[in-house]
Amino acid sequence: MAYQSFEELEVWQLARKFSVAIYRELDHCRDYHFRNQITDAANSISNNIAEGSERLHRSEFIQFLGYSKGSAGETRNQLYLAEDLGYIPTERAVQLRADARLVGGKLYALIRSLGGGA
Repeated sequence: MAYQSFEELEVWQLARKFSVAIYRELDHCRDYHFRNQITDAANSISNNIAEGSERLHRSEFIQFLGYSKGSAGETRNQLYLAEDLGYIPTERAVQLRADARLVGGKLYALIRSLGGGA
């Protein structure tokens, strides 16, 4: 896979937009601990893509992409809690979980293209 920087990666672009969407959706949330937890998880997706892409070895990049995929799952789980607690309307939670699954799927595809995964 040829790219000059992580900013060119579609999955990083999607993860960045997803993180912003999480922030905007929970901007009103007064449960600061929860809000910090879910935004940290969402931010971790794009952060790990960026950090891994700057590593010197492909195996390290694959490892960091795995961390990103895990963070996408963590964020998806947090979205269930946000819905259950009434912090996010059901329709919006469903859409954000679908976005998280999309990012996770693209991460898996990238991992496979780099020779990682099962």
